[in-house]
Amino acid sequence: MSLNFPLIQQIDALLPQTQCGLCGHRDGCLPYAKAISEGEAANKCIPGGQPVADQLANLLNRPILQAEESVWPIQQDGRPQRMKAIIREEECIGCTKCISACPVDAIVGSGKLMHTIFTDLCTGCELCIPPCPVDCIDLVEDHNLLPSAQEQIGLQDNLRNRYYSHITREEKRRLERRGPIVRAEIDTTLFADFSKHVKSVPIVEVQCKTTETGLNIDAKTTIQLARLRTQIKKLEKQLSVREDEKKRIQLKTLEAELNDLQGMSV
Repeated sequence: MSLNFPLIQQIDALLPQTQCGLCGHRDGCLPYAKAISEGEAANKCIPGGQPVADQLANLLNRPILQAEESVWPIQQDGRPQRMKAIIREEECIGCTKCISACPVDAIVGSGKLMHTIFTDLCTGCELCIPPCPVDCIDLVEDHNLLPSAQEQIGLQDNLRNRYYSHITREEKRRLERRGPIVRAEIDTTLFADFSKHVKSVPIVEVQCKTTETGLNIDAKTTIQLARLRTQIKKLEKQLSVREDEKKRIQLKTLEAELNDLQGMSV
């Protein structure tokens, strides 16, 4: 089934871009926008509260539903209290797990060094809290003036762009990562397809591991190809010194196996 990208874009534009996953779609607002366009209930955005549930109902010409309840009190604008994460820096051990978990790159720091959070960028998504091994991250209320409707749109656009940049960087790192993944795997294909149809967001590309010949391969195939090339080079060197019929046959067999494996990896 083809996706209705114009409708998805309209829905996504109303979502707060906290990328928190509280709606049940762990990898951000766009997957929830897609699900809403396909019929899922439009009242699950907890940070957006009743105002966003109402806006989505009006956009989609659906009945207005009660927004799912937040654990935080309601602000004057009808949305739940905005929260910001802060690090108790004297307790931070510099493990970097919170940095990987932050969807909008609001945390800075280096391995074994103190981290800090840019609170003006923090969405209060809470995703940095579970991976912290020393529990040194707190949520505090944001008492800054509430943004106007126009300011809210600008904030959402900025957060969306930061998340797409985050996805792009994490997608490039994914192929080389050896440690555990802190966030759930992001459906990069959806973001890549969306970015091709919507000019207002950064382009996201799905990364594929390639050999020097540009073939798409997985780790197991990489090892097999490397082993075959090593054996072939060894035989070629031996045959350059002394011709041997059995080794010549073995070389041809290995070359055929290499060609077949490269063909399968395309």
